[in-house]
Amino acid sequence: MSNPQDQAAAGTAEGQGPVTIDAELARHLENKREELFEKFEIRDAFPPEVIEEATERTDTVGAEIEGEIDERVDLREKTTWTTDPIDAQDFDDAISIERTDEEFILWVHIADVTHYVHPESSMWKEAIERGNTVYLPAYTIHMLPPVLAETVCSLVPQEDRLAHTVEMHLDPETLSYEEIDIYKSVINSDERLTYNECEQRLDDPDAPLHDECALVFELADQMHEQRKADGSLVLNPSRDRAHTIIEECMLKANKAVTHELMWDRGVEAMYRVHPQPSPDEWDKALREIQELNGVSIPGSSWDDPRKAVNAALEAAPDRQLNKIQRAVMRVMPRAKYMNDPFGGHHALNFEIYGHFTSPIRRLSDLINHWIVYTNDVPVDLLQLCDRASEKQQAAERCEREYKQFLEEVGLDPYAVNNRGLEILDDEEEAE
Repeated sequence: MSNPQDQAAAGTAEGQGPVTIDAELARHLENKREELFEKFEIRDAFPPEVIEEATERTDTVGAEIEGEIDERVDLREKTTWTTDPIDAQDFDDAISIERTDEEFILWVHIADVTHYVHPESSMWKEAIERGNTVYLPAYTIHMLPPVLAETVCSLVPQEDRLAHTVEMHLDPETLSYEEIDIYKSVINSDERLTYNECEQRLDDPDAPLHDECALVFELADQMHEQRKADGSLVLNPSRDRAHTIIEECMLKANKAVTHELMWDRGVEAMYRVHPQPSPDEWDKALREIQELNGVSIPGSSWDDPRKAVNAALEAAPDRQLNKIQRAVMRVMPRAKYMNDPFGGHHALNFEIYGHFTSPIRRLSDLINHWIVYTNDVPVDLLQLCDRASEKQQAAERCEREYKQFLEEVGLDPYAVNNRGLEILDDEEEAE
């Protein structure tokens, strides 16, 4: 699933040039990054042995994939595509969709990272050290070596790739799972779409993939509305169609995998647990929202704070959206990874939830891929859960402080994030 930072960039990065800075300011930014990396114990450069191992795993990839086909479900003829930000460096999820009279069939194909990164490898140990990919404006610190993540683990178009597929048969009315099947596959993505291109395909009936994009949006829109009706908190009410497709499909796949792990297998895994605020904290947030100019909370929704927030966001003037979101985030406990799903995910209103769809950039997903495939739970799973939670918190704090520094030196962090940076050399500055 796409990073929230990438999601914010969609629709603004395309068609705009990068933010330009001089060499001196670039050095200030580099020094600040190094200071933050030391403060939050974030590893930037990869050890040589990890790079060497990653490079070796990219050799003879064509022959290796060819040798895997007989052991996997061959989905290369199925219409499949990816949708990501324009500046995405790797593509770790793809989708396929069909509709029959009886059901929707949704396939979510995830890069089979654990085929290359396993507990005996240096890359696995390095991933545990890093915990996740860190996204700073115009600077990324990867969890896995890019030489691997951006090649054999990236679901690039017109190339055979190894995947871990979640096949979901959904009731067209209730959208409940009629059948879930999770298996290793080989896919060949037809096309790589940006978010803007996905929007254009939806608008053009004659465009390639129009029918598929329209069908999956029909499903995703239903899933989105159902989540809201069930009490899932939706802090971004104006999300475009492309983002709705990706978010809802990935949520559905993540939920399917963790239900399989918990209910069908009864195994420990890396579950995502989000505690709820206390009644007093929710009451404080709702009263703060109600007092905002131009904002009201329907009386019928006060009994369910998540629905109350959703209703307020949908009816509020744009100038108040950030204030409503901040009021909610101030009382929200931090989500964390745990080895059982007790407590569920409050914001999503899911009884059981975990991550599976981003193994290139999250340790939790990498671990869950391994558990799904081998049914072998790492003996240190609880420590790995704590590690993933700690590293995510460190990444968030690092990102927040770096954005604050950008503002202090006169840069708009959102413009930098969306458009990237270009450093002027001395000759260009002189001109």
